[in-house]
Order: sequence, then structure tokens, then C-alpha cells
Amino acid sequence: MSGRGDPPEGTPNGASGGGEDEFRSVVFDESFVRAARLQEFSADERLGEHHAPAVKTRHSWLRAGGSRQAILLVLLIVLAFGTAVYMGIRHPYQSPDTVRAQPLRSTVVPLAPTGTVPGATPADLFAHSPAADFRIGAAGVNLPDVQRTEHFSDGQIVSALSIAKDYIVRSSLDPATLTRGSVRPVRLLLDTGQLDQFDRSLAHPDDDGRYAATGWLVRFDPKRTELADRDIRVDGTLSARELSPDALGITADYTFVYAVRPTKDALRNGPTDKTTGKVTPGAASLFTVRRELHFRLSRDDLNDHRLEVLQSRLQAGPLACSSKPADALRPLLAGQRAGVERPSGTDPYSRSRANPSLCGELAPTSQPNPSHPIR
Repeated sequence: MSGRGDPPEGTPNGASGGGEDEFRSVVFDESFVRAARLQEFSADERLGEHHAPAVKTRHSWLRAGGSRQAILLVLLIVLAFGTAVYMGIRHPYQSPDTVRAQPLRSTVVPLAPTGTVPGATPADLFAHSPAADFRIGAAGVNLPDVQRTEHFSDGQIVSALSIAKDYIVRSSLDPATLTRGSVRPVRLLLDTGQLDQFDRSLAHPDDDGRYAATGWLVRFDPKRTELADRDIRVDGTLSARELSPDALGITADYTFVYAVRPTKDALRNGPTDKTTGKVTPGAASLFTVRRELHFRLSRDDLNDHRLEVLQSRLQAGPLACSSKPADALRPLLAGQRAGVERPSGTDPYSRSRANPSLCGELAPTSQPNPSHPIR
């Protein structure tokens, strides 16, 4: 009878003791079997020359694939933002410099009368003058009808015209400005780039075409002249046009007629500035000023309620040619004459002055004439 575990046909291959004796010392308990790692090659791997593992080991960081993609996306965004900031700082194409305010160019021309300055009451003078139908004060500075341009709305154009009107009123009609009082209301309307020129013009006026105080505003010498009537007659026009996509141009052409009379000092000291004739006490006279102004208003000026005064041409009379009107206007008063004084010769070869002194003749028709009917 065969031993325990022997097959019925006996020990294989005739080996003594059989295969059981060879592995009798190896014990496969249940825990060992469960802990054993089984791995089977794939068909491709079994057919190949190299037997690579059929199952790849997955590391823990590969299991969190979604989180890794989110981290990479955040890193790309940060990199792109940093590049944009760097390129903004180191951009090879520098933005153009901001357009600075241009300096004012001005001309002041005295108009000398051919005869004696007529005198009367303000009402009689206005009634017998070309200003009889002019409006009074700010009512004479009217805004025109406007139409939008390519880059500016009608509202923006109206705003620009209103700023120009404010400047005209403050610089030509305000009694404080006319009598050399406070100029702050005028200054507040100027572009900040012109303030230095404005301040120098009033502190050290010169008729060089850049620093005449009367290029910026109308003002009289308070020692010699005072207003006989605060109702100043005004007539003229305003117009607007587009200068560029970022700026509007305003043109103003106005005539102002003032009734003036001599101060006590003028009556006491008599004629000056090489004038002739005695001032008529108690009589007023008319003084006419024509101002042609060109303004520029950028979009920033519209927001800040400011403007640039680019050009100013002022003609005023009756004045003596020798009156030096750069700092203030000194009208010839009732009873006075201009005399024979004329500007000195102008040398066109000389470059010593940018704007030589000019003087014109005041047409007799611009003076009050009693023969004109009262309207």
C-alpha cells in the first residue's frame, strides 16, 4: 500500500520520496497567501523579447491629476500677468508727451483821434454813437447755434463756448478787473500751463507780444480813469470749430464801449503822455475796445472749466500813441487831443523786439456825434 499522499500510480519519475519531500519545509499559511502580489504579463509583453511589468506602479502624486492641472493653470496665469506688467514698463514705444499749453501771442494797438474827444453825459454819448443799439454787459455775449462735430457732441461745444463767454465777461466787463482790482476770477479760467505767463504779464508787463497785461484783460489806470457808467455796451460774435480729435477752437470778436471820466487826480494834474487840451470837468467820454481772441480747449480743459488763450489782438481808442498800453489803458478824456506824437520809426532789419510799437488812427465816425439822431 502506498504512503500518505502518494498518487495511485506511485512516485513520479521513479524518484524516491516523491515531490512532497522536496517542499515539505515550506509552509504557506493563509496570511502569506493573501499578502502575495500577483502580476501577470500582458499578451504583447509575453510576445516581446523583454518582459516588462504588465501593471505600472502609480505614484501618489499621479493620483491627484486634477489638482496638478489646476496648479499649472495658476502658474501660467501668473506668468502671463507678470509678462504683461514687464512689457508695460519696458514698452519700446513710448507714449507721446502730453500737449502743453501754448504761450499767448498778443498785439495791442492804440487808436489816436484826429480831433478833440467829445464829452457829455453817458446817456447822450451812447445815444449818439454807433453803440446805441448794443446790448448791455453779459447780455451782449450770446452763444451761437451749435452742431456736433466728428469727435465732439453739441453739449461739449456748448460747454466750450460757455467757458469762453465766462472769460470774456470776467476779463472785459468785471468792474474789479477794469479798475486793476482782483484778477483771480480771470486767472481761475486759464489753463494751468499759462499761469506763469499770466502772472509775469501782470507783474512785469511788456509790449513784446508775450507779456502785455492788456493782452489778457481790459484794465484802466485807476489813478486817471474811472467808469462813469457801469452799463458797458457790447456787441460781437462767438464761433467754434474742431481743431483735432482732442481739442476745440473758439474765436471771439467783440467790441466793448465804456463811458469813462477823469479821476480827481487827473483833473488836478492835467494832461499827460504828451496830450494836449484840458480835461472837461464833470464830462464823460466814450472809450471803445475791440478784442479778437482765439481760444483752445482740450478735453481736460472742458472737465476743469479752463481754456488756453492763444492769440489776442486789441484795438482801443481814443488813446495817445505814446500811452504805452501794455500794462493799462489810459484813455484820452473829454476835451483832450492826441497831439502830434507818433510811434518811433520801425527798422525791419532789427531783431531787437518781437513786436514793435503800433498805432492807428481812430476814425471820426466811431466817435459820438451830436448830429446823429437819438434812437
